[in-house]
Amino acid sequence: MRAAYASALHPDEPLRGLTVADLPEPHVPDGWVPVDVRASSLNHHDLWSLRGVGLPADRLPMILGCDAAGVDPDGAEVVVFPVVEDKADPRGYSLFSERHPGTIAERLAAPRENLIPKPPELSFVEAACLPTAWLTAYHMLVTRGRIADASAVLVQGAGGGVSTAAVVLAAALGKRVYATSRDAGKRERIAALGATAVEPGARLAERVDVVIESVGAPTFDHSMKCSAPGARIVVCGATAGHRAEIDLRRVFAMQLEILGSSMGTAAELAGLLELCATRGVRPVIDTTVPFSEVGSAFARLASGDVFGKVAVDHQA
Repeated sequence: MRAAYASALHPDEPLRGLTVADLPEPHVPDGWVPVDVRASSLNHHDLWSLRGVGLPADRLPMILGCDAAGVDPDGAEVVVFPVVEDKADPRGYSLFSERHPGTIAERLAAPRENLIPKPPELSFVEAACLPTAWLTAYHMLVTRGRIADASAVLVQGAGGGVSTAAVVLAAALGKRVYATSRDAGKRERIAALGATAVEPGARLAERVDVVIESVGAPTFDHSMKCSAPGARIVVCGATAGHRAEIDLRRVFAMQLEILGSSMGTAAELAGLLELCATRGVRPVIDTTVPFSEVGSAFARLASGDVFGKVAVDHQA
C-alpha cells in the first residue's frame, strides 16, 4: 500500500528522511479494525518525528500522520481519534505514528473505540483536519478555558493550526475574539474569520476571560496583562520560547489561572464534529494535495508560511 513514512532521522533537515513508497499492509491487533483512509492532514508533530523527537531510529520505518478520516469495515464513514492507550509509553498513551503506524497511508489499523462517526455535512478532507489541532483548540476553549463563562478571548500568534482553530471556534461560540500576529497579511485573514486582529503586544479594547497561549516567552507577559480578574490562560505550547517570566503579584492579585492543556478526549472530538455540523463551522485549510504530491505537503508545512491546515486527499 502507498504510505508516507520516516525512513531516516535528520534533526536539521527533516524532509531528507521522508519517503513515499509502498509498505506492507498494517498489522491489525485484536480489538482493532482496518480503516480505508480517504483523507489525512499534517501536523508539526510529523516534522518533529522526522527530526527524531519522540521517534527513535529502532522504530523505523514509521508511517507518519496522526489525523485521518475514512471508511471502517462496515462501510461507515468515520474520523479517527489519534490517541491510543499504550502501557509501554510512560504517559500511558501514544499518538499514531509514535508507536503505531500513522495515518498518511492507504490503510490504517485503529482501535474500534477510536472511530468516531463522521457527520455527512463534513467532507473527508474537512473531517481529517479536526482530530489533532482543532481538537486541541476545542479542549483548550471548552474544557480547560471554560469558555461558556467567558465574554472575550485572546488568541496569541494566530495563523497556525491550533490558533486559527481557536479563533474560528471561539467566534462560532459567540465570543468576542482578539488575535495577534506579526504578519500583516495573516492579520487580515484572521480578521476575516471574525477576530479583531492586532499586532503582538498591542493594547486591547478590553480585558479577556480566556487566553489561548501557544507562543510562550515573547507573548506571555502580554497574555497576563490582557487578562481580566479570574481569567484562564491556557497553554498548549511554547513555539517561540519556553522560559517565560511571570509576575506572581499579578497572578494572585487578579486570581489568574495558568492551565496546561494537551489534545482532548474522544468524547470531545465527537462534540467538535457535532459543533461543526450543526453550526456550519469548517476548518481553515491552507493547502490540499493529492496523495501523489504528499511530499509537497510536507514541504509546505516545513516552510512555516501556512495559514490553517495542510491536508492530503487520498481519493484525488
